Amino acid sequence: MTADVEPESLAWRVAEAMRASDAATTGAGVELVDVGPGRAVTRLTVAARHVNGHGVCHGGYLFLLADSAFAYACNSFGTSTVAAGGEISFLRPGRLGDELVARAELRSEVGRSGIYDVTVRVGDTVLAEFRGRSRSVPSMPPPPGLILG
Repeated sequence: MTADVEPESLAWRVAEAMRASDAATTGAGVELVDVGPGRAVTRLTVAARHVNGHGVCHGGYLFLLADSAFAYACNSFGTSTVAAGGEISFLRPGRLGDELVARAELRSEVGRSGIYDVTVRVGDTVLAEFRGRSRSVPSMPPPPGLILG
């Protein structure tokens, strides 16, 4: 977005602006733990509202957690970026009370397209693997409230 802003600072400023207007993520209880250029970490503690009829964390919340980390990571460079697609593989269930952590990392970027991998864990145990495809949209306005300088 601008060459005079340090990359780590830019990533945090963008993430904070996104978070301030993201009712879906904050309403679900997703927390931003860390963000930097091309990476992000989010967390969600599984509460009763996240549990499905089988007594485990609903897959939609696992996807939301991973997708949130992906969104912070792919917007961390300061150019408005959206998802072009995403898929998730569920490997193990999350349980009531589990602290789920999603870690997103940029894998490849060509032009305006990027690929990000996100691993969702409880401790050292992998629950899900998510792959997101991003597309930067330089003409899209930045998140509301984003102030640089």
